[in-house]
Amino acid sequence: MSETLDRPPNDHKETVAGVLHRSKQHARQDSRTKSIASNYKGFVAGVFSGIAKLSVGHPFDTIKVRLQTSQKAQFKGPLDCLLQTLRKEGITGVYKGATPPLLGWMAMDSVMLGSLTVYRRLLLENIFANPAFRPGKSAAELANEKLPAFGHGIAGTMAGSTVSFIAAPVEHVKARLQIQYAAKKKDRLYSGPIDCTRKILRSHGISGLYHGLFSTLIFRSFFFCWWGSYDLMTTWFKKHTSLSTPAINFWAGGMSAQVFWLTSYPSDVVKQRIMTDPLGGSLNDGTPRFRHWKDAAIAVYRESGWRGYWRGFVPCFLRAFPANAMALVAFEGVMRALPD
Repeated sequence: MSETLDRPPNDHKETVAGVLHRSKQHARQDSRTKSIASNYKGFVAGVFSGIAKLSVGHPFDTIKVRLQTSQKAQFKGPLDCLLQTLRKEGITGVYKGATPPLLGWMAMDSVMLGSLTVYRRLLLENIFANPAFRPGKSAAELANEKLPAFGHGIAGTMAGSTVSFIAAPVEHVKARLQIQYAAKKKDRLYSGPIDCTRKILRSHGISGLYHGLFSTLIFRSFFFCWWGSYDLMTTWFKKHTSLSTPAINFWAGGMSAQVFWLTSYPSDVVKQRIMTDPLGGSLNDGTPRFRHWKDAAIAVYRESGWRGYWRGFVPCFLRAFPANAMALVAFEGVMRALPD
């Protein structure tokens, strides 16, 4: 008999099944490859987001920190703080402490936006599009499921917690440099970010550098509001306007950042108080005031009442829109430009 006639009757079916099996394997492999590429894109795009954010936002941040940590009588308000800074220290005064966040925000936004991308995918695949967690919906229905705004909020909180371990020491050093008012370097305790980091490590070790980590974690838990509202606004703009994709990224990015600051600002004031509190010891920068987060929170209220939690809010709110709008345009633009 010929080779064809010798073949078992079900051999053709097995061959087809084998082809289908291999196709599924290839599909899964392609899916994994795309997921890895997507993760990589998020981390790279985050670097450009950090650069854009610092370029636009750092002067606002300097004024905010100075208002948050100064005595009431020192500045009449944001404009007075800005004018005094420019008059006494020049344009470089508003960019004091910019080196740590330039490097830090590149790293922070890379980790934050990269991990956000990963967490979004993991939440969608393992919870929101998983039949085991969505009774009543078939796998076919869930295949086209998108991550809801609530899921984006959870991913935001998770990304905020992740990046806090990079953000805490960067923001700690930045805050201490920003409250040095002497125009001449020789009159300052710290000559720059490296000197500040070295002195803190020498006097208080790694725990001193991470002073304020808990308050950073509390502050960044409000990323839930940021990324949840960003998804809601993006969806609304897509449905109800004819704006281009970069324009949607700009408006949704700026507005969602303002939602974030409206909800998180009091916790940021407490965080800044803790990060600028004297460390004491061999550093000889004064006597520490706050042993716990609640001590700083209570001190703010005792000094200025509920208004104290909103001191410096105006420059922060003004900064939030342009800085984060441009950051999100940069992030989403690079995400689209990078190959899959």
